[in-house]
Amino acid sequence: MSRAAGRAPARTRLRRGWNTAAALLILAVMLFPVYWMLSTALQPHGTIADADLIPASPSLDNFEAALDSQGGSLVTSLVVALGATAVCLALAAPAAYGLAQFGLRGSRTIVFGTLITQMVPGIVVANALYSAYAEMRLINSYLGLILADASLGLPFAIVLLRAFMVSIPGEVIEAAMVDGANRFTAFVRIVLPMSRNALITAGLFAFLFAWADFIFALTLNTTEDVRPVTLGIYQFIGAHVTDWGAVMATAVLSAVPAAVLLVVAQRYIAAGIADGSLK
Repeated sequence: MSRAAGRAPARTRLRRGWNTAAALLILAVMLFPVYWMLSTALQPHGTIADADLIPASPSLDNFEAALDSQGGSLVTSLVVALGATAVCLALAAPAAYGLAQFGLRGSRTIVFGTLITQMVPGIVVANALYSAYAEMRLINSYLGLILADASLGLPFAIVLLRAFMVSIPGEVIEAAMVDGANRFTAFVRIVLPMSRNALITAGLFAFLFAWADFIFALTLNTTEDVRPVTLGIYQFIGAHVTDWGAVMATAVLSAVPAAVLLVVAQRYIAAGIADGSLK
């Protein structure tokens, strides 16, 4: 018994060691493109073929060139992504609340239809929006791009928030209404604070969808007045196809805001996804 008991922990430790090694290997493979992008951005060489695995003499010249040419595009992407996130949450939160708490007929069908909209190719939506935007004079405007990008995260936000709000006890809302609150007040003061994790998760995904958008940026803009960073990188590559150091520096800068948000909000994301899937 004692020998068998001694072998079991040894096998467990060996299995954990192999699992850890496998996880680290997979992580290294997944992160290698990010490392190569950063490494190339720190080297003064113009082509990828001349880049070293480890920068011998790191330089920030490529980042300076990237900021000079793409700084405005980064600001544009930030404004559009934040605006799209605000619009997405402003529409998704009350919609999810109504689907979760009002007992509407066909609510499951509505949720299913909301999920189906995510399957529509973006280029189809972009072409339809272009005709409508041309009539409403929203082409080459911040508002037009914000509204278009908000539609990318709206279905996901509605489904996620509804999955959480459906678990909120009706007695809590009824107690607030007994105390004199109406439906809107109960929604703002009771439901939204209780849904904080789900709201942060939905908002973050809405931001990432808008930040990474390329189809709407390319289709709904015919000038450089409103040029997000995705479109800026596309045009920058075309103009500097031999200067990959500057291109990689632009890509690194465009990834920083999303990476920072993911690190800051990771615990809210985990809690929000868990709450939305289990409750």
